[in-house]
Amino acid sequence: MKQILKKLKLNHLQYQNNQLFIENVNVSALAKKHGTPLYVYSEHAFLNPLKELQKALQPLSYTICFAMKSNSNLQILKLLKKNGCGIDTVSGGELFRCEKAKIPGKDIVLSGVGKSESELKYALNYRDTGIRSINVESEGELELLQKIAKKEKKKVKIALRFNPNINAKTHPYLSTGLKKEKFGLDKNEILNLTKKWHQFPDLELQGLSIHIGSQIFEMKPLKDAFLETKNFLLQLKERGFPIKMVDLGGGLGVKYDASNNKEKVMSIPEYGKVICSIFKNMGKDFHVCIEPGRTLSGNAGILLTKVLYEKKRGGKSFLIIDGSMSELIRPALYQAHHEIIPAILQGTKTQNTDVVGPVCESGDFLALDRDFPKSRPNDVLAVLSAGAYGMTMSSHYNTRPKPAEILVSKNKSKVIRKRETYEDLIKGE
Repeated sequence: MKQILKKLKLNHLQYQNNQLFIENVNVSALAKKHGTPLYVYSEHAFLNPLKELQKALQPLSYTICFAMKSNSNLQILKLLKKNGCGIDTVSGGELFRCEKAKIPGKDIVLSGVGKSESELKYALNYRDTGIRSINVESEGELELLQKIAKKEKKKVKIALRFNPNINAKTHPYLSTGLKKEKFGLDKNEILNLTKKWHQFPDLELQGLSIHIGSQIFEMKPLKDAFLETKNFLLQLKERGFPIKMVDLGGGLGVKYDASNNKEKVMSIPEYGKVICSIFKNMGKDFHVCIEPGRTLSGNAGILLTKVLYEKKRGGKSFLIIDGSMSELIRPALYQAHHEIIPAILQGTKTQNTDVVGPVCESGDFLALDRDFPKSRPNDVLAVLSAGAYGMTMSSHYNTRPKPAEILVSKNKSKVIRKRETYEDLIKGE
């Protein structure tokens, strides 16, 4: 189990006298105090990659906009804001969370393929200043935005989302940069729009945005996409558009599977070096945005869950836990791998195990056919790398209350979201 932590480079997690700690807080004590399932986040693990990115992009004028769809807790947003990070949003609800966290409009971009009229109005009028950029994904959205801007008597800063038709070489559900996918506009579509830009007098085209996918482990597809985008920006500049910015999206992969040698995480300094080398000569007023999500949040969180029962059948052990696909759907949705380790080490003997939840679905599992330490009812397990797309993709399926969330900083912990009650489940009905 210690080797798993070492291979995943989870320095904020360690065993002390065979008990698992997150930073300097005992995991078992958190489970006992707050119950399970329970999300726990490390402040250090959030901020360390952010500081690396900030250092790597220093030669440029830049904004790092955390993709809050990966983790949208208000206290996390406030923590990142305090440490110089902006926010990438994809809905009116996320803009609302930004407003509650007092994120300045200049540090927010709005992405998303299906923005509604009310969401676009929200972005235009966000805290009276509007936001840094609305990343437009279709001609219909452009037409609607012009209509709203004219009515609101506002000039709107936008970028066009460019789909460069580059394969990110990731899970099909996580790929967003191919022509066959729903995202963005291809080169010809954008060029055709620029020919009739007089129809959009209240929209200021600042530049382009891209995002070719998530969980990318090779630099080449990102570098190809960046170069393609730069060349297209220069082409747009030649057509008379005052190009001032590019939004490069996110996508850096994080390591989930300690035994998978194909999951070779890209170096953040190397990633920053590639960006700087490509865009450093775009002019002193040129601005670069990036949208890291799981790069900051993925390895920062764990999901604590308790063993309810052990069941044996055909030489296999089933550990039935109180955590489920309702709290962490990634294994069921993507067949995603999450390492699971015990909160207390109690020997080295392992057995072939399925770790399954109580939800009435065959797909409700967190691990299948895993060599796992023998465990007993009431043992606490920690599901690793659960900080991204865990709580934000959780559901009330089977009428299950959502878990509490805890933020740990050194030897202190605080509740940043209360556990839901049964009464919470029927509010509004």
